[in-house]
Amino acid sequence: MCVNYTPSRKDQMVKKFFAIDKTGSDRANNEWEPEAWQDYAAPFITHDGLRRRQALRGNYGFIPKSKLPKGKRFSTMNARAETIGELTSYARAWRAGQRCLIPLQNFFEPNYESGASVRWQIGVNTSTDFAVAGLYRIWDEEDGQQSFSFTQITINADEHPLISRFQQPGDEKRGLVIIPEQDYDDWLDCSNPEMARAFLQLYPADAMWAKAAPLPKRISKKSSNAEPSLPLLPSLPIQTSLF
Repeated sequence: MCVNYTPSRKDQMVKKFFAIDKTGSDRANNEWEPEAWQDYAAPFITHDGLRRRQALRGNYGFIPKSKLPKGKRFSTMNARAETIGELTSYARAWRAGQRCLIPLQNFFEPNYESGASVRWQIGVNTSTDFAVAGLYRIWDEEDGQQSFSFTQITINADEHPLISRFQQPGDEKRGLVIIPEQDYDDWLDCSNPEMARAFLQLYPADAMWAKAAPLPKRISKKSSNAEPSLPLLPSLPIQTSLF
C-alpha cells in the first residue's frame, strides 16, 4: 500500500507526460505540496474527449473526507485490484473506464527489518518521474463547479523481491501498479474492465533497486539544525464493504 508520495512537479505535466495542463493556478506558485498525504491536492492524468492527455488536480483519496457520512473515517487512497470491481466506492468508476495515471517522483514505505520503522523512498531506475495506475471520480459541487478525486491501485506483493520488504511484519504486502510509458494511452483508453486487469502487474524489482533506499534519520526538532517533521496520518480502519 502507499499512503505518502512525492507528486511530479507542475512543469513535468507537459515536459514529461505530454499532458495539457488543466491543474489550475489557485496557488501563487501554481504548485502543490511537495509530498501528498490523504486529502491533499495532487495531479492526475486522464484522456479528454479527443484522446489527448490532460492533467487535472484532484483529492488524494477517492472519497474525500468532506464527502464521507458524518462520523465515518475510511482510507480510500489505495484501491485493491482484487475487489476494485466489487466495492461500492470504486465499482462504478471501474466499469465506466474512469482510469487515470498518477504522476510521481517516488513513494514512501516503512521497513521493519531492523526492528523499528525505517522510512524508505522508492522510485524507478530509468526516470525521475513515472506514473501509477489509478481511478478518478468527478464530484458536482453546490456552487455548480466540479471537483475531482483519485485513488491508486494496488496488488498483492508478497512475492516481490523489493516491495515485500515493507509494511509491518505479518501484514499482507501491497504494491502500486506502475504503468510503463509505452502503455500510458492504452491504459487510459481501456474501456473493458476485464481487459484492464491485464495492466495490473507489479513492476520488476531490478528496475527499482537503484532508486530504493532508506531516508536519513530526521534530526530532533529541538536541534538548531532540525528538519521540519513530516505530517503523520492517524490510524485508519481497513476499508470494508460499506465502501
